[in-house]
Amino acid sequence: MASQTIRGGFFISFEGPEGAGKTTQIGLLEDVLCRRGLAVKVTREPGGTRLGERLRELLKHFDGPEGVVPEAELLMFAASRAQHMRLAILPHLAAGGVVLCDRFADSTTVYQGVARGLDRGFIEALHRFSIGGRWPDLTFLLDLDVDTGFARARRRQLAAPGPADRIEAESRAFHEAVRQGFLELAQSEPQRFRVIDAAAPAEVVHARILEGLDRALG
Repeated sequence: MASQTIRGGFFISFEGPEGAGKTTQIGLLEDVLCRRGLAVKVTREPGGTRLGERLRELLKHFDGPEGVVPEAELLMFAASRAQHMRLAILPHLAAGGVVLCDRFADSTTVYQGVARGLDRGFIEALHRFSIGGRWPDLTFLLDLDVDTGFARARRRQLAAPGPADRIEAESRAFHEAVRQGFLELAQSEPQRFRVIDAAAPAEVVHARILEGLDRALG
């Protein structure tokens, strides 16, 4: 049972290109925070609610003959996020807990805004509408080169075969744009982002995440 609370909660997001190891690092951090007596909610985007998980399946695996156009993709992500914020993230933060979120609005800014080339002004307005002003307090960007990310994604697919992920299957140029977009976003918001080399061993990445978190919490 949680014995510690943080006034207003603490919201941490994890971002990065494909294969960066976000799931592993979120699990490691969850263990540490639970041992510290904090109430931790682990969630993901798209997803986090029943509606969000339905949208996640469509976003990742829809294989209809017409595909998913970029504009529809953007709005589906926003719909999932609006539901997620109001039913899952904001209530947990209001109770003084910690939220660990695997991707958040920064992914939409980068994947749909940078890599897909959709209108950035519209995306920023959509964020204001769907998020309601509550951005993460801290964002860990796990940075990884595209070749290493592709190799990790292939190993993951071989270990747990399943339907192809339509976004992971995008071109190398798309994923290079994603990586560069994340790095530029982190440079523009140094007070929120902590950039960590995800090519390092998992235990080293974890130690750097803990260091970044403890500095942020004072």
